[in-house]
Amino acid sequence: MINRKLICPKSIAVIGGSDDTCKPGGTVLKNLISNKFKGNIYVVNPKAGETVQGCKAFRSASDLPLVDLAILAIPAKFCPDTVDILCNQKNCGAIIIISAGFAEDSPEGAILEKKIVDITNAAGASLIGPNCVGVITPNYAGVFTQPIPHLAPRGIDFISGSGATIVFILETGMQFGLRFASVFSIGNCAQIGVEDVLEYLDDNYVPGESAPVKMLYIESINNPAKLLKHASSLARKGARICAIKAGYSEAGSRAASSHTGAMATPDKAVTALFRKAGIVRCYSRTELVTVAAIMMFGKPAGKKFGIITHAGGPAVMLTDSLTTNGIQVPHFSGEKADALLAKLYKGSSVGNPVDFLSTGTAEQMRAITMAMENDFDVDAMCIIFGKPGLGDLYGITDEIMELQKECKKPIYPILTSVVNASDEIRRFQEKGGISFPEEVQFGQAYAKIMNAPAPIEKADLPPVDRDLIRKIVDTAGKGYLPPDKVQELLDAAGIMRAKEFIAHNISEALKAANEIEGPVAMKVVGPIHKSDVGGVTLNVSDNGTVKYEFQRMMKIPDAIGVLIQPMLTGTQIFVGAKRENKFGHIIMCGLGGIYVEVLHDVSTGLSPISQIEANEMIHHLRSYPLIRGIRGQEGVNETILSEVIRRVSALCNAAPEIFEMDINPLMGNSRQLVAVDTRIRIEKE
Repeated sequence: MINRKLICPKSIAVIGGSDDTCKPGGTVLKNLISNKFKGNIYVVNPKAGETVQGCKAFRSASDLPLVDLAILAIPAKFCPDTVDILCNQKNCGAIIIISAGFAEDSPEGAILEKKIVDITNAAGASLIGPNCVGVITPNYAGVFTQPIPHLAPRGIDFISGSGATIVFILETGMQFGLRFASVFSIGNCAQIGVEDVLEYLDDNYVPGESAPVKMLYIESINNPAKLLKHASSLARKGARICAIKAGYSEAGSRAASSHTGAMATPDKAVTALFRKAGIVRCYSRTELVTVAAIMMFGKPAGKKFGIITHAGGPAVMLTDSLTTNGIQVPHFSGEKADALLAKLYKGSSVGNPVDFLSTGTAEQMRAITMAMENDFDVDAMCIIFGKPGLGDLYGITDEIMELQKECKKPIYPILTSVVNASDEIRRFQEKGGISFPEEVQFGQAYAKIMNAPAPIEKADLPPVDRDLIRKIVDTAGKGYLPPDKVQELLDAAGIMRAKEFIAHNISEALKAANEIEGPVAMKVVGPIHKSDVGGVTLNVSDNGTVKYEFQRMMKIPDAIGVLIQPMLTGTQIFVGAKRENKFGHIIMCGLGGIYVEVLHDVSTGLSPISQIEANEMIHHLRSYPLIRGIRGQEGVNETILSEVIRRVSALCNAAPEIFEMDINPLMGNSRQLVAVDTRIRIEKE
C-alpha cells in the first residue's frame, strides 16, 4: 500500500514539530530542512507561534492546507483523531507515526493502532509505523535520528523493523563507505510491513538503475508467501538481498514480540524461507553490513580468489577463512608467476597470497592486480593494505580506485589501519569507495554469499493420488491417524512402505508373523514414543517369542494392538514435515532412528520442495558421508531419497491439515528406501 505521496511528497506536515531539536518532533523538522526537502513544510503545534524553525506553523491539524505526507510526533492518544482529520479533510495520502505507546505497549495501545489502520485503509493512505524512526527517500529525510547517510540512487535499500537498530546499522555501514538509496523504519508494521516495502521495490525495480542491494532487519514476518514472492523476484532481476531475522532463540523471540508488538516467527521456517528466496541470512549488524558491502561489488564468476597483501598475517587468516568455507585460493606458479616476482622487491612471494612486503609500492600493487586480472585463474581479488608508519596511503587508495574501474574482476579493498589511515580511508570513501576493516570478517561474509543457493523459481512436485488423499483426510478426525490410514496415505503419495499387519490378539499375531518370511519387528500400537515405553522388539523369529512379546506389549498403557513387520536392513533415514503458522509446511530430512534426537543433524526446506532443494537438503547434512557410503559401507540411493522428500512435500500440499508427519525410520540402501514407521497428526480449523 505504498503510494507516491509517501515516496515523493510535494508537501509535508510535522505534527508535534518544535524548535527543540532534542525532541523527536524538533529533530525530524530539522532533518527535513537541513537535507533540503524541496516542497512545502508545515508544522502543527498548539503552543507555537507563526513559524517553527522557519516553517509556517498552525495550532491544529484542522488549520492545515492540503498536504501529501504527515509525520506524527505526538502522544499516542491524540493520533487517531489527528489521522482522521489528515486523511479525510486534508487529502493526506501518507502517514508516518514515530510515536510509541501502541500495540507494543498495551491492549489499549493496540486499540488505538487498529483505529488508525482502519482510517488509513478506508482513505487509501499509506501508513508507516507507529513506533518507528521514519523514512528516508531521495526526496526527503523524514526521520528524527542521526546520522543521515550519504544517499545515492545506486546505493542500498534498507528496511528495518526496529528504530534504534536502524541508527546502529547505518553507523556501521557508513564506516564501510556504504551509500543508501532509501531507508524504511516500519516499526509495528500496523499496515505496511517488510513484505509490502519489498513488493514496492520489486514492482519498481529497473535493472542497472535501481538500488542493487536490499538490506533487511526483521523481527516479525507477517506474510511469508509475499516475502518469498518478491524477494525471489528481485533476485531473478539481479538484485541481491541480505537480512537479519532477530528473535531466533526462545528468549529473543519473546523480546522481539514485546519490542515490535508483533509475534516473532519460528526460526527453522525463516531459514528455509530465506534459502528458498535467495536471501543471505546474517546474525549480527557487522555481518549484515559486511555482506551488503560485498554485494555492492557485483557477482564474481566463480569461487577462485586471489589475495594481494603487504602483510603476511592478515593474508594467512583470510586464506584460512576462505578455504575452510569452500572458497578456493589457487596456487600461482610457472613463467607468469616468475615474471611477476621479478617486478617485486626481494623477499616477496607470489604463490597466492601475493605478498609484496610493507615497503611495496603502488606500481607493484598495480602489476600484481593486472596479473590477477589477465594471467591467473581467479574470479575476484582483494587488496589488504594498512599503514605501518612508512608514509601515507593516498597513492595506494587512489590506485585501488583506478584499478577497480579498469578491471572486470571485483577488487575488494581491505584497509586495516582504521586509526593510522583514517584520513586516507575517509577520502577514499568520500570519493565513492567501499572498504573493509577486517580480513576474517570479510572472508566469512564472502563465503556465505558465494555458498548461498539461487532462489527457486518453480517446484514441480511428483504426482500423487490427490483424490484418495482428500478422501482419507476429509473423513479423519483430529489427532494421530490410525496405522491403516497412515499406510493408505503413504500408498497414495507413492512412498514405498514395509509390508505390515496389525494384530489385536495372539492368533492374529502368529498368523502375521508366519506370513512374513524371516525375522519380524514387533511394535506397540497406541503410545506415540514406542521405544520409550519398551514397545519395540526386533529380530523375532519364533512363535514363542511372538506370543510373549504380544502379551507384554498389550499390557503397556494405551496399547490397542501390535504392529508386525519384516526386519529390514540398511541405513536409517528420517523424513518428516511440520506445519508452521503462516509459512506452510517445513520438510525435514536426516539420519533416522535415535540419531535425529542425538545428533540434531536435520536439513529443512519450505514446501513445495523442488528437486534442486531436495538434493541440497541431503548434501547439507553433516552426516551426508554416511548417506553417500563410506569405508566400504553401502550408502543410500540419493535419487530415491530426494524423491521421498518431494513426495512428502506433495502429500502435505494435497493435505494442508497434516500438522506433523514423521517417517522414522526409512530403511535405505542403494536399491530402495522403505518406510518402516510413520506417524501423521491431523489438525483442522
